[in-house]
Amino acid sequence: MNIEQFIQDFASCFEDTEASEFQATTVFKDLDEWDSLTTLAIIGMCSKKYNTKVTGIEIREAATIADVFNLVSSKNG
Repeated sequence: MNIEQFIQDFASCFEDTEASEFQATTVFKDLDEWDSLTTLAIIGMCSKKYNTKVTGIEIREAATIADVFNLVSSKNG
């Protein structure tokens, strides 16, 4: 798993936000499109693409895409 692919997968959870807006340091909760349904999409993406269970609480505690990547990475050992 690498951060570049994870950013692309993360960006795919957003329908209206341009992919160029997503970087490892992006504070995703500041994006206009961010809402609870996007949280569910990210949880689903982590489960499907990375076989990793993350919770809504863990997503809320993360600030950047890199934080979510590190969370998923830590659960994948």
